[in-house]
Amino acid sequence: MNDRVTPAVHALPDGEAEISLVVRLPWEDVARLGQEAGRLAAQTQRPVTLDEAVSHRLRSRPAAAAHAKPADQSATAAVSALPRITGTG
Repeated sequence: MNDRVTPAVHALPDGEAEISLVVRLPWEDVARLGQEAGRLAAQTQRPVTLDEAVSHRLRSRPAAAAHAKPADQSATAAVSALPRITGTG
């Protein structure tokens, strides 16, 4: 299969899985991820990559179910605060 359609999934020794994606982001979102990496680096007292910052952000914020209707505006605000991901079509 074509990796652009079906990305490869790799099992990791710690029981997690890794998937590689190509995501096109506006520069403003890349800057926000850089800020997130800076905050995480300050907390952990070590250098942090943008990949690690994205992974940390996704794991540390509760995800709203795609099929669920938001109960209030705060749920919508939490989702809108995440970086926008745009596809190439």
